[in-house]
Amino acid sequence: MRSSTSTLRYVVLSLLALAFVSPLLFMVSTSFKSRQESAQTPPTWFPQAPTLDAYRTILSATDTPVFRWFANSIIAATSNALLVVVTSSLAAYALARMDFKGKKVVFGLIVATLFVPPVILVIPNYEIVGRLFWLDTLLAVIVPTAANAFGVFFLRQFFISLPTELEESAYLDGANTWQVFSKIVVPLSRPALATLTLLAFLTNWNDFLWPVYVLFSPENQTLQAGLSTLQSANNVRYDLLMAGAVIASVPVLILYALSQRFVIEGVSRSGLKG
Repeated sequence: MRSSTSTLRYVVLSLLALAFVSPLLFMVSTSFKSRQESAQTPPTWFPQAPTLDAYRTILSATDTPVFRWFANSIIAATSNALLVVVTSSLAAYALARMDFKGKKVVFGLIVATLFVPPVILVIPNYEIVGRLFWLDTLLAVIVPTAANAFGVFFLRQFFISLPTELEESAYLDGANTWQVFSKIVVPLSRPALATLTLLAFLTNWNDFLWPVYVLFSPENQTLQAGLSTLQSANNVRYDLLMAGAVIASVPVLILYALSQRFVIEGVSRSGLKG
């Protein structure tokens, strides 16, 4: 009976894994198809005559500066992730360890913003960015999300789980709050900080709606926004779109593979495991 249950569990998990991986496999497969085969109905799972034409076209076309878009996305996502970690860790440590009037109210308000749909903030953020003359610059996709409510909540949960003995010993030795935070708390929180860095990077890297609104010049586009120019109402090159999607996925997959251990440890210790 127990063996049958285990077998059924593996079958269900395998089917779920296949369901999640299938779109990724189809994307990679389509990127190696010819233009005609990528548009045919019904679609084929595997390319009949594999070709690199889509990659050659998208990487050599003068009107699709993919390398420039790639560099813009790297700069924007990395800068945003670092800012999120800095602002979130400082705010989370204050909410986890310090006592001040109204702390619970402040934390409640921060958590409440998690329930606000991001699309509602598009117009207010656009007005602010416009008044700061940041439109059509990478600052417009880096700064507005540098203060991250999820990051504050996530790190606060992790900081609470840390034992307080080391911090109390440091205070007894004469250390101040900043020294305790930077030399004890931050080194102990590397799994959570790495996890938040990865999540913030992925969020900014995959963002499409906001960059389309605030970046106008082709050379200033991020990769996700730039790839949207490959399609129009009357001309959709599925092979180019899928090749672009594969290129956009490579850094994310590499980053996740390198930080997978930290992500699992950080999520489990912060109490967010599902």
